[in-house]
Amino acid sequence: MIVVVGGGTMGGGIAVSFALAGKEVRVVEHTPEIAEAANDRIRASLERAASKRDRADEIGEIGKLLSVDTEHPEPSTVELIIEALPEDQELKRSVLASIDAHYAGNTEVLLASNTSSLPIGELASALEAPDRFCGMHFFNPVPASQLVEIVVGEETSEETVEQARAYGTLLGLTPIVVKDSPGFASSRLGVALGLEAIRMVEDGVASAEDIDAAMMLGYKHPIGPLRLTDLVGVDVRLAIAEHLAAELGERFEPPQLMREMVSAGKLGKKSGEGFYVW
Repeated sequence: MIVVVGGGTMGGGIAVSFALAGKEVRVVEHTPEIAEAANDRIRASLERAASKRDRADEIGEIGKLLSVDTEHPEPSTVELIIEALPEDQELKRSVLASIDAHYAGNTEVLLASNTSSLPIGELASALEAPDRFCGMHFFNPVPASQLVEIVVGEETSEETVEQARAYGTLLGLTPIVVKDSPGFASSRLGVALGLEAIRMVEDGVASAEDIDAAMMLGYKHPIGPLRLTDLVGVDVRLAIAEHLAAELGERFEPPQLMREMVSAGKLGKKSGEGFYVW
C-alpha cells in the first residue's frame, strides 16, 4: 500500500496517479471534515484523469484502490509514504517525526517528502532512519505530468534513490536525481523565470498574456510562467522565493507586485484571480 499524507492538490494528484498505476492508496488527513472534502476532490480528479486516458470504464475498479481516512493503516502493509503537506518546514518536520514513530517497526518502508524547495537534510533530521528518506518532488497536475525530481540528502542511501526512481517509472514519469540544494533544479530555475516575468508585468514591459505567449511560442514552453504561477499559487511561489532569497541571495527577492497580490488575496486559480481571471 502507498500512503499519502495530505490530500490537497498535490497529495490528491499523487494518490490518483498511484491508483491509476494499480496500487492501493490511502490518503491520510487530520480531521474527518477535511478527509471528506479531500475524498470528493480526489474522486473528481480520478474521473478527469481516467477520462483523459480513455479509461473511464475502469473508474469503478480504480476507485476501489483509493481511500481517505484520518488513521494510518497497519504499518506492515505499507511500502511507501509520501508527505504532501504545505511548504512549512516545522509542520513537515513534526508530521514526519510522528510518521517515523508510527512506522518504526517497518524497516523496509520508504519515506519521501513532496517538498518543492525545503532542505531534505533539515527534514531528515527529524527521523530515526534518514537513509530511507528522500525528496520526491512531483509536478501539478500530477496525473498529466512527465517528471518527478528525486532529491538526495547527505544520508539518503543509494537503495532509497533506486526505489524512488522505480516508483517514478511505475507512474510513467521520468525521474531525475538532484542534490539537496536550495530550490533543487526545477524550482530554482522555474522560480527564477517566474520572478523575472512578474517584474516585467510590474515594470509595464508587456501584459501577462503577451509575456506568456513569448515563452510558449518563442521558446516552446508548454505553459507561460505567469499562468503557471497562477496554477501553482502566487502565495506558494512567494514562499518559495522568500526561502531561495534567504539561501541564495537577492536575485530571488520577490517583486513587490507579488507581495501585494498575496495581501489582496489574488492567489491565482484557487482564489479565482491572479495574473489571470479564472
